[in-house]
Parts: sequence; structure tokens; C-alpha cells
Amino acid sequence: MFATIALAAATAGTAPGAGLSATLNFFLPMIAVAFVGYFLLWRPQNQRMKAHQARIDSVKKGDSVVTAGGIAGKVTKVDDRFVEVEIAPTVKVRVVKSTLAEVTAPGTTKPAND
Repeated sequence: MFATIALAAATAGTAPGAGLSATLNFFLPMIAVAFVGYFLLWRPQNQRMKAHQARIDSVKKGDSVVTAGGIAGKVTKVDDRFVEVEIAPTVKVRVVKSTLAEVTAPGTTKPAND
């Protein structure tokens, strides 16, 4: 009994043939938001991530690096998974390569104004 009343109420307000138009009016804004979200958010983030991964993969001896923990130093040895970073004249630390947040080539850093 309730199903027939609900069906009658749902079909009473719609005109015949308006189903496609109503469906497009409902889904078109959702498709537009997904399209804009892809080009403004997801795609640029993937490009930044790929560029960052390429910089990490190309790290070599002598590069200046900053880890995600904030440790800055100079690369002295590169392995497949680990990087040895010199953070003081006689102090070397092994860090996981994927934790590098920033890689700069040697000589590109600006000296301090001491």
C-alpha cells in the first residue's frame, strides 16, 4: 500500500519526457566539479610528486639535502635505499632515501652573511 502511494507521488510531479533533462541537470554539475578537481588539484599534485621522486632518485655524492625531520647536510655516500649524510665535520648519519624532503646541487646554496 505504501509503495503504490510513493510511486504515484513520485510520478505525479514529473512531466513525460523530462527524465533525461532532469538527469542531466543533476549529473552535469557533479561531472563539472570532478573535471575541475582533476585539473586544479589532483593532476598538479601528481606532477609535483613525480618531480620530487625524480630529484630523490637522482641524488648523488656532494648534494646538499634536508630530511623530513629537518636535518640538513651534505651527501657522502648513496646506496639503493639509504643515503649517508654528513651533518658536521666528523658526524655522518644514514637516512632512508625516501625521507629526503629537499635536494639541492652543490654550490647552489647562498652563503650565510657572517
